Amino acid sequence: MEDADDDGSALMGGLANHAAFLRALHAAPRVLTEGSVVERLRRHPAGLLDTHVANAGLLFVPEGREALAGIYRDYRDIGLRHGLPTLLLTPTWRANAERLARAGLAGRDVFGEAVRLLAGVRAEVGSRGEDVFIGGLVGCRGDAYRPEEALPREEAAAFHSPHVEALASAGVDFLVAQALPALSEAEGLALAMARTGAPFLLSFVLRPTGTLLDGTPLAEAVVRIDALPGARPAAYMVNCVHPAVFREGLTRQRAASPDLGARVVGLQANTSRLSPEELDGRAELDSESPDAFAREMARVHTELGTRVLGGCCGTDERHIAALARALKEEVPRE
Repeated sequence: MEDADDDGSALMGGLANHAAFLRALHAAPRVLTEGSVVERLRRHPAGLLDTHVANAGLLFVPEGREALAGIYRDYRDIGLRHGLPTLLLTPTWRANAERLARAGLAGRDVFGEAVRLLAGVRAEVGSRGEDVFIGGLVGCRGDAYRPEEALPREEAAAFHSPHVEALASAGVDFLVAQALPALSEAEGLALAMARTGAPFLLSFVLRPTGTLLDGTPLAEAVVRIDALPGARPAAYMVNCVHPAVFREGLTRQRAASPDLGARVVGLQANTSRLSPEELDGRAELDSESPDAFAREMARVHTELGTRVLGGCCGTDERHIAALARALKEEVPRE
C-alpha cells in the first residue's frame, strides 16, 4: 500500500495528464485501447472472478493482482511497440457501492488501488509511458444488455456520483462509462462525471440500425447529452458490438447527421457478430481470428475515420497486436 505522499503524487500526475489525454484524443491519428480483461481472467485456471464485481476484487488478492497487471502489461507493450497512444481502463466496471457491499468490499479503497495498479504498470516503462493514459471505468447499474433496467437521469447521477468522484480523486487521466444501453442512465452519468472536472467519454451498445438498445437513435442521444448544461463529454464511443455492426449503424446515422463522426470517435469491438440478446448469458466464447478482427477494424478506421480502436468481448492480446499492426501499416487518411 502506498503512503499519503504517494497518493498525492498519483493525484497530481492524473490532473496533469488531463490535457495530455485530450490532445491525444483529438489530435492523434490513431489511438489504441486495451482488449478484453474480464474474459481473459474468466479463462484463468484459478477461477478468479467475483460474481458481483467481476475483476475488481482481484486488487486485494496477490495472484489476482498479478494476473491483472500481466494483462495490462500486454496491452501497454503492444501500444509502445507500435508507437500508438494507448488507453488502459481500471478494473472497476462493476464496482458500484451496491456490488462492492455484496462482494464484502465495502470500505475498501477499490478505486485508489485500481488507479495505483495501472499507475505502477505505466511507471515501469519510465518516460515511454507518457502516451499511456489511465481511464476510470464504470458501467450501468443493471444488465448492460437490458435497457429496461436503466436508471432515470437524476437517479443515475446520484447513484454514480460516489464512484466517479472516487476515480477522479484517485488521479485518472479521464473517466469512461461503457456498454450503456439507454439514454437516461447515460445522461445521469454525464452529469455525475462532469461534476468531477475530469474529461470523460460515454460508450454505447449499438444496433445495426444505429440505435441504442433502448431504441434511441445514436445521433439523437449525442445531441441530447451534448445539450445538458455543463456536461458535454469529450467524445463518444461504441463498444461490445462487432465492427460490421458499428459500421452499418454509424453509416446509417451519419446519413442523416453528417457531423456525428466528429463526436463518435471510438470503437472497442467484439469478435462476435451475434446480437446482445444472443450473447447474453452465453457460456461459449464466440470469436474470430486476430487477422479477421484487425481487417474489420482497419476498415472502420479507413471508411469512417474512427480513430480510437480496441477490443471487447472475444479479444485478447493477439487481436490487439494484429489491430496495432494493421493501423500502422495502413496508408494515412487524407
